[in-house]
Amino acid sequence: MEKIFVLLSLTLCLQPAFAQRVSYIVSFPNLAHHEAQVELIVSDVTSRTAVFRMSRSSPGRYATHEFGKNIYDVKAFDQSGKPLTVNRTDGDVYEVSRHTGYIRVQYTLYGNYADGTYVGLDPTDIHFNMPGAFLWMKGAENIPITIHFNVPPEWHWTVATQLQPTGDSLTFLARNFQYFMDCPTKIGALHYRNWTVKNPDGKTYAFRIALDGGADDSTFTTFSEKVQKVVHQAQAVFGETPAYDYGNYTFLASINPYVHGDGMEHRNSTMISIPIVFHGDDHLLGVFAHEFFHCWNVKRIRPRTLEPFNFEKSDMSYELWFAEGFTQYYGELLVQRAGFTKDTDYVKHTLAALINLKMNAPGARYYSPVQASEQAVFTDAGVSIDKTNFPNIFASYYPYGGAIALALDLELRSRFNKTLDDYMTAAWKKFGKPEIPYTVSGLRDVLASVTGDKKFADEYFEKYIYGHEPIDYNPLLAPAGFLLKKTEAGRAWIGSTRSFSEKEGLIIEAGTLRGTPVYEAGLDIDDKILAIDNQDTRTVGDLNSILGKLHPGASVSIRYLHRGEEKKGTITVQENPVVSVETFEQAGQPVTPAIQQFRKSWLGSK
Repeated sequence: MEKIFVLLSLTLCLQPAFAQRVSYIVSFPNLAHHEAQVELIVSDVTSRTAVFRMSRSSPGRYATHEFGKNIYDVKAFDQSGKPLTVNRTDGDVYEVSRHTGYIRVQYTLYGNYADGTYVGLDPTDIHFNMPGAFLWMKGAENIPITIHFNVPPEWHWTVATQLQPTGDSLTFLARNFQYFMDCPTKIGALHYRNWTVKNPDGKTYAFRIALDGGADDSTFTTFSEKVQKVVHQAQAVFGETPAYDYGNYTFLASINPYVHGDGMEHRNSTMISIPIVFHGDDHLLGVFAHEFFHCWNVKRIRPRTLEPFNFEKSDMSYELWFAEGFTQYYGELLVQRAGFTKDTDYVKHTLAALINLKMNAPGARYYSPVQASEQAVFTDAGVSIDKTNFPNIFASYYPYGGAIALALDLELRSRFNKTLDDYMTAAWKKFGKPEIPYTVSGLRDVLASVTGDKKFADEYFEKYIYGHEPIDYNPLLAPAGFLLKKTEAGRAWIGSTRSFSEKEGLIIEAGTLRGTPVYEAGLDIDDKILAIDNQDTRTVGDLNSILGKLHPGASVSIRYLHRGEEKKGTITVQENPVVSVETFEQAGQPVTPAIQQFRKSWLGSK
């Protein structure tokens, strides 16, 4: 606590030098109960009424989040320590009217949900995502910010952040409000691994992993070396890394059982939280790859719809199929290229999942990637208690965009002797490196430039980006020696049974999907299936036994209970549309040198 008053006194004495700064002082007297004390000091306030507020959105999150619920005991003081009147005008907005230009706001912050969006305060570590933690003054968005973390020296803790360092290891700077809000921060007994990456222009950047998680040195070192290989593969896509502010990039990695699963991109860092004991497993690399790729795609190759980011409401974008979806595609591809996934596993799991979503999910069959992107304001960790019809109107722009990226990559390779790497590099040079925000039409123009075929680019975007036409993946996969195969060819099917419960009969516990037999028969959530084809159907086993005797296309009777009333109808069974991706080797087809070269160029190390 003594350090707070020393710093505050320094701030008061040097008022002219700090005249255009906003300052925060953060202390931790009650971590056992997940609380922190925050002081916000602003000076030279010229407006008669100073308006302070908490954010309602966070970088990388597009829905609203009510961060204001976790600050309380808000007070304000003038330069002499005299209390000022604080009026709460909204749930997350506070006004101070009678002031002389200097205002010191104090409040208590609660945080017990460490992930990529919220705050975690605990005696074991401190986990800040800035929008969830810090009140800010409207009108001061362009003023530089100083923040000091009052961490007792006997704790032997360090601070990891992308904020600009100073001569004091606990004091940092941000050039403005937007940058400050994009700077997640970890404080604790962190473990570090450091390395450097050199760009073709000769400039070198410092990289580090700041790990909040128990691990022996050997395991952490080995894992760090794997991350370095992934970083190299990402750099190879664009030919260079971005010019990181202050020369650093940090992986803030909370890998322990006490966090909540997430990964969030930031300009010069990423906040990764994975709720497991850290053993350095390869399956962790996907999130590292995905979030690192974002330092190009979305943080610098940036949609115009997200610039500047609005912290007072949800942020709708038309381009998340590219910003998140293409990044999703590359996240797994980089791990593959780095040598940590077998070709057969990549094909069986990653490619099959992307293709099945595009082919079979109602949200991808009937709605475009642009429309999927627009829904992020409701689906990206957005909170609601009423039921929605999202399974029928929304396909996540992550795998949806990934499925488009896969198709485009394969088509560029086979038709134009180009690659998606070429496309991403062109987008980087046109939009990312000069930091010019893009639009969907701008991405279309880049495709026309890369292919030299404007007609192709126009039609591709009209069909698959603005539209939702089906994609025939078989001819796209063939040059790589892969093919699609129905997983349950010839077997009757009424829809996925994963949402069926056997608690009190066969109850449908989730909304049925458009186009499936059970949907077309008129059944939906909470309905109980009693009989199919005049046979009692009480369990999934009963259902499978009945379906095993039917052929796709057969129409049979169905009895079910809807809100206590028994109903009868007809259901026409279909063949299960789910496909798997097989290699030519598995299918007994020849693998030519051309196929081997195609695979190497696509999936091999760069």
